[in-house]
Amino acid sequence: MNDIHEIEKFTYQVYYEDATLKTVTISAKAKKDLKKLPRHIIEKLALWIDDVEERGLYEVRKTLGYHDEPLQGERLGQRSIRLSKSYRAIYKIKFDGAIEFISVEEINKHDY
Repeated sequence: MNDIHEIEKFTYQVYYEDATLKTVTISAKAKKDLKKLPRHIIEKLALWIDDVEERGLYEVRKTLGYHDEPLQGERLGQRSIRLSKSYRAIYKIKFDGAIEFISVEEINKHDY
């Protein structure tokens, strides 16, 4: 995959054509994070996972309530979804099309 067009083609296939991604995994850190969260946040993440497994990632991204967005800077290549005003789930898409949740973070506007 030395050619930039091959990389773009592969990216297109992962994000747009393969709408039914097969697996959603949760990293050990994210599992640890989930133990500290309110129940309604865990339930919203579970709903998102079920939705992705049923309809595919590309279709779920169209759902405005999740605010699925690419991240920048140190987190380039990762994406986040909004679980509430205060919580974001950070995930990445592996080359095989699987989704891995990396962490669930509390966002505090006073941190910046």
